[in-house]
Amino acid sequence: MLKTALKPKWIAALAFALAVAAAFVLLSQWQFSRSLEKDVAPPSVTEQVQPLHDIMDPGEPMLGTAEGQLVTAQGQFDPGKQVLVPSRLQDGEEGYWVVTAFAVDGAVPPVGTAATKEVVIPVARGWTASPDNVPTAPAGQLSIEGRLLNSEGPELAKDLPEGQVKALSSAELTNIWSVSTYSAFIVSHSEVLDGKDVGASGKAGGLVPITVTATDQNDKINWLNIFYSAEWVLFAGFAVFLWWRLVADDYRRDQDELFDIDAEDDADHDEDDVDAEDDDDADGGDHSAGPRAGIDAN
Repeated sequence: MLKTALKPKWIAALAFALAVAAAFVLLSQWQFSRSLEKDVAPPSVTEQVQPLHDIMDPGEPMLGTAEGQLVTAQGQFDPGKQVLVPSRLQDGEEGYWVVTAFAVDGAVPPVGTAATKEVVIPVARGWTASPDNVPTAPAGQLSIEGRLLNSEGPELAKDLPEGQVKALSSAELTNIWSVSTYSAFIVSHSEVLDGKDVGASGKAGGLVPITVTATDQNDKINWLNIFYSAEWVLFAGFAVFLWWRLVADDYRRDQDELFDIDAEDDADHDEDDVDAEDDDDADGGDHSAGPRAGIDAN
């Protein structure tokens, strides 16, 4: 089989297979390095308060690097646009998030026929144990500060009372409030009006501040990229295996051809032997007839 593998065409095929395998190994290394990359910024970045306008724009998806970022924004609450989100835990107790639309000053409306001039961002102002007697959002021009989080996926729940939603989904709230909405929400830490905190943290709003810590995913591994990395290694091995299989098939074809030639030679040899025997039989018949004829003549 070594003689077959040393044919020029198979040496060239081996060089090509090794080149392909090397490329696959490089892709495997790239996927492995990707598995260690983080899409979420570390707390050292997210804990630095940034203006909301610098982090994201209305109508754009939220990037992983902005997840958990502390932001600040100026504007005013719209008390007529408020919902409760049930099944929210606070210190082990189940209750409700109070979410109110906050009209952001200077927000550029997204492009589209359904876009409105006013742009709001949902703000989770605080937590309450009961849906009754929820305090009204503070009025006036405020400056809020809080943690920016990605919008939750909408969930269908037909048995909820009016004014409640199953999840804090910007897409759902856009339809409920009929206004352009950021694809994210803010968990309020402070709501400053005339230099005074009038939010849940200021103990003036009748709500419990929501506890949300910085998002830290620096110790997580992307297992999907690990899987892709192993997959490329298998592809590299398959490239070399395919070359070996083709060489083995060529070697078997050569062996079959040699076997057919030997079989033909054996068949020709057998025919020659048969012809020789026939000739011997013919010669023997003539010799036996000669003496008999002489006897008959005498």
